[in-house]
Amino acid sequence: MVYRDMKTLSNPRFYSALAAVCLAAGCATKKPTPKNYLMFPTPPDEPRIQYLMSYGSESDLGGPSKLDAFLVGERQITRPIWKPYGLTIKKGKVYVCDTQAANVSIADLSSRKLRYLKPEGLAAMKVRINIAVDDDGNCFVTDTGRNQVLIYDKSGNLVEAVGKRDEFKPCGVAVAGDKFYVTDLKTPSVRVYNKMTRQLLLTFPPNTGSTNDPARLFQPTNLAVDQQGRVYVSDSGGFVTKIFDSEGKLVRSVGELGVTPGQFSLPKGIGVDHEGRFYVVDAAAPVVQLFDAEGRLLMFFGQPGTSGEAGLYLPAGLTVDYENVGLFQKYVAPGYKLEYLILLTNQIGTHKVSVFGFIKKY
Repeated sequence: MVYRDMKTLSNPRFYSALAAVCLAAGCATKKPTPKNYLMFPTPPDEPRIQYLMSYGSESDLGGPSKLDAFLVGERQITRPIWKPYGLTIKKGKVYVCDTQAANVSIADLSSRKLRYLKPEGLAAMKVRINIAVDDDGNCFVTDTGRNQVLIYDKSGNLVEAVGKRDEFKPCGVAVAGDKFYVTDLKTPSVRVYNKMTRQLLLTFPPNTGSTNDPARLFQPTNLAVDQQGRVYVSDSGGFVTKIFDSEGKLVRSVGELGVTPGQFSLPKGIGVDHEGRFYVVDAAAPVVQLFDAEGRLLMFFGQPGTSGEAGLYLPAGLTVDYENVGLFQKYVAPGYKLEYLILLTNQIGTHKVSVFGFIKKY
């Protein structure tokens, strides 16, 4: 046999392509494996939430395989997430604050690659907790080690550090319109800033000094903002979720200390959809509870032991997202449409980031 194109045969990518063809040919005769979709609530109730996928490192995103890496001579790197807390998703990228690894992991769902935001020097993070990203790609990171909100541009350069020495202890953060919102564990309160000027616009609720004040916050951790400008706050120390209007006036309190549905033992991550339904992570339960706009419990999901891969283990952060639905529709059970995403972090176990979807029948 005469090989006419030795250059092609010497190219390792040729063998990668050849292997892919062989694998595809071998799989063509196999029958598709039926898939068991994990949905909540369980039958006979109509499902509204579906577990879609999870990942704990770059290798879980479905990037290049070990065979591909071997054939093309590239070193395979598995970038892990160790102990995540807050997260958000923007333009096909999932941003996760890793409290143990001193970085923010950024998973690009299109390229299936994961990289780290880990600036050094004056821009370095100490204990990053929560993150929000605006439309321009600017990252707002709360750091309880520096006691500042660190703002980085889309290239990872530090733009500004908000907060003077001992001024406050930021935890939760959200960006909405021309403002960004921060929970302060020191005061405790919610602080509202102008996004462009970083000027403090509003602080609420006012500290009356009364433990009986219904608006009082004890340990505000996470927060979310809805389309009407209402602010939803997980008060971990008060065992409730409190909802304030755009001017900082209390609308309602939801929940109380307890372990039954509708109660909280350690509320943390929180998110709200376009209909005013809101999700609250109970890290100690551990489950996610879903409430309607009036604060009535609709359902809960994610309890370990009965949820398979969808089980939550020391969950922390949560975010609701409509923008990136198209990237996850392929995971949805036949006959259902994905309306929006619910992303969560697990601080222990292999599924560091779990993605659920709010679904509806066609």
